[in-house]
This record gives sequence, C-alpha cells and structure tokens, in this order.
Amino acid sequence: MKRILIVEDEERIASFVEKGLRAGGFTTTVVADGDSAYEYALTGGFDLVILDIGLPGRDGFTVLRELREARVTVPVIVLTARDSVRDTVAGLEGGADDWMTKPFRFEELLARVRLRLRTAAGVPEVTVLRGGDLTLDLRTRRARAGERVVDLTAREFVLLELFLRHPGQVLSREQILSHVWGYDFDPGSNIVDVYVRSLRKKLGVERVETVRGMGYRLPV
Repeated sequence: MKRILIVEDEERIASFVEKGLRAGGFTTTVVADGDSAYEYALTGGFDLVILDIGLPGRDGFTVLRELREARVTVPVIVLTARDSVRDTVAGLEGGADDWMTKPFRFEELLARVRLRLRTAAGVPEVTVLRGGDLTLDLRTRRARAGERVVDLTAREFVLLELFLRHPGQVLSREQILSHVWGYDFDPGSNIVDVYVRSLRKKLGVERVETVRGMGYRLPV
C-alpha cells in the first residue's frame, strides 16, 4: 500500500484529503508544519508528498528546496492557494513534480497522485476500467454497459469511476460525497442518492447495490 505524507496546516482540508486518500486505498500521515514535513520526508518512508506552501516553521518552498538538496527524490505535489505564475514557476523549478491550486476537486488531486506514483514506478497507465460487462474509458470519457454506449454527465462519470476502482467494496455516502463533490459540499445533502438513482436508471438497477445503513457497492 502506497504511503502519502500530507503537509497541510488547515485542519479541514487536511482531514478532507486524508479521508479521500484512505478511501482510495492509500496509507496517510498528516503533519501541519514545515519542520515536521522535512523530518518525516527525510525518513524515506513515503511514496509521495502533498505539500502546502504557507506553513508554520519552514514554508513549503524551503521544505522542497532542502529535500532536493538532501537528494530526497520522493514525488512532491504542491497544493496551495498561491496561484501566481511566479510562484508556480518557482515551485516547479525548485523541485516540485506538480502544482495544484485551491480550491480543488478531489478527483483531480487523486488523478495527479496516481499519475505521479505510476511515473515514479514506471507502471503503464490504466486507461480502461472494467467491472463485469461495464467498461469506462478514461481517455475518451465513454461508458459501456454490455454492447450499449451510455451517456454520462461529468459527475456520473466520476461516480462510476469511483465504484469501478473499488469493486465489491462498500462506499459510505460520506466517502462518495467527499470524493465526487469535494470538501465544501453539505454533508447532509441527499445528492449521492440522487446520482446513484441516475446511474441505475442509465446502467441498470442491479449495477449498484444498496447496503442498508452503510452505503453503496458495485457487485462483483
């Protein structure tokens, strides 16, 4: 299981990212300041670092520079509210592998994490997800149920991708909500149920199972 170091001093965002990554099958550690980030990353115990820039102690730029000077090659994705070209260039030239600005969509962050991990490991990219006779082409954004092409909205596509990446696994409404809609969405909303109904209508009722009191599951 891949290990991700999350360096974020805003508790709400750190919790959101941590929950999403754990739901995605990653092991996570969260630290909230630059000094701890440097010490943890230096251990070599992580496969990837998600790094904020505005941190107590060492700022993210300093952490990044000192890690690279120490020849620590772990992939680093900067996740920050700073969106100027100057900062982005400074980060990438300072050794960041990617730069992502807040506010952000979790599925995009997750896609970037997977991409950086695949690149680091030299693993070929997965472009088609399959579950029974369901297929989802991540490049053409096309879904099929058997021989039938199914038109999905952007949200429906992300929701089906989440289920196909976790076949047979029960996903809670909270997990689905945070993954597909992000950390600013109302946790009391019934939007997950609405979109699951929509997926069932398009793919077939039997495609997504309800696990009473727990959530939803793609049967295997």
